Amino acid sequence: MSDWLFDLGNSRFKAAPWHPGGGIGEVLAWPHGADALAAGDASHGPLPRGRRAWLASVAAPALTTQVLTLLRQRFEQVQVAQTRAECAGVRVAYAEPAKLGVDRFLALLGARAAGGDALVAGVGTALTIDLLDADGVHHGGRIAASPTLMRQALYQRAAQLPAGGGRYREFADDTEDALASGCDGAAVALIERSLREAAARLGRTPALLLHGGGAPALQPWLPQARPHPALVLEGLALWAHANGDDRP
Repeated sequence: MSDWLFDLGNSRFKAAPWHPGGGIGEVLAWPHGADALAAGDASHGPLPRGRRAWLASVAAPALTTQVLTLLRQRFEQVQVAQTRAECAGVRVAYAEPAKLGVDRFLALLGARAAGGDALVAGVGTALTIDLLDADGVHHGGRIAASPTLMRQALYQRAAQLPAGGGRYREFADDTEDALASGCDGAAVALIERSLREAAARLGRTPALLLHGGGAPALQPWLPQARPHPALVLEGLALWAHANGDDRP
């Protein structure tokens, strides 16, 4: 029976099999919602079963509880990851570590394993940016609306604006492109400013690590960025190992 890692975000639910000491396997994805999971409505088949599961969640408490119930029906042991002041060589900047989202925390663990200084940008429902130096010291970060959330917010307040579509152009000559350019451009600009400020603080330019469902859309405008789509799950594996939960 296999062990699995689960990442329940605000808009996506991902999982990967894990072999302690051997890394994670193929990342799978399910619709966001316990009803869809229970019905087996998934692009990669039904929710797996196994011996042990580890869950990282930033979703609403009610959904987290529903997903935990489903996992406990399918796994002998289920553990929930929590942010720690120190873990796997990372020391977080927050005076109250519990206030640092566990997804950001786990992404920092994954970045630490990659080595060197890193500016970690997660593009999901929110855009999160965190700076980690080569010694594992977290220097803090930022939280903003992601391009997708910006589009949704604009549409909700001004229904005449299209909710999606368009492509990035520096000076757009139609509304769809102008919206795509403005929202994507705002995220790119914030990441670029953070990278400059990080270089000034450290005296050297950190690697830029991109993860999250919205990362591929920004990658063309951030050519120096390294894509790490499974960074949170990789960090979750490190959390499980550091907390003594990886024994066979």
